[in-house]
Amino acid sequence: MDAVVQLKKQLVDYTASLFNEGLLDEQFNQLQKLQDENNPDFVVEVVTLFFEDSERLLNELAKVLDQPIPDYRKVDAHVHQLKGSSSSIGAQRVQKVCIEFRNFCEAQNIEGCLKCLQQVKLEYSLVKNKLETLFKFEQQLLAAGGSLQM
Repeated sequence: MDAVVQLKKQLVDYTASLFNEGLLDEQFNQLQKLQDENNPDFVVEVVTLFFEDSERLLNELAKVLDQPIPDYRKVDAHVHQLKGSSSSIGAQRVQKVCIEFRNFCEAQNIEGCLKCLQQVKLEYSLVKNKLETLFKFEQQLLAAGGSLQM
C-alpha cells in the first residue's frame, strides 16, 4: 500500500476515534473548514491558543480554590471562560465537565468544585494529547506528499 494512502487512512481513522470517544464534536469540523491554502496552520494556531489559555485558567482555578474562602465569582468566571473556549474548538468532554463545575460553583460546594477541577484537568490533558497526536499525523501526511483535504 502506498505510504500516502496508508497515512491518510491512519489520519481518517484516528480522527474518527476522537469523535467516537466524545472528545471532539462538530465544532472541530467547522474549525477545520475555515482552514485553507491561504492559512494552512489555522487549526493548529487556534488549538494552540486554546492550550495556552486553558493552562492559564486551570492554574488560576487551582489558586482560587486553594484559598481558605474561595471567591466563587472568580471560579465561575474562569470556568465560564474555559467552557467557552473548549466549546469553540469542539472539545466536548472538557465543555461538559465545565457545565457540572459551574453548578457546583453556583452551590458554593468546594468538594464538588475540587472534584470537577481534577476531572477538567484530566479531560483537558486527554484532549491535548490526542490533538497533538492528530497534528503529528497531519504533519507526517504532508511530509510524505499528501494533502489534508478529505
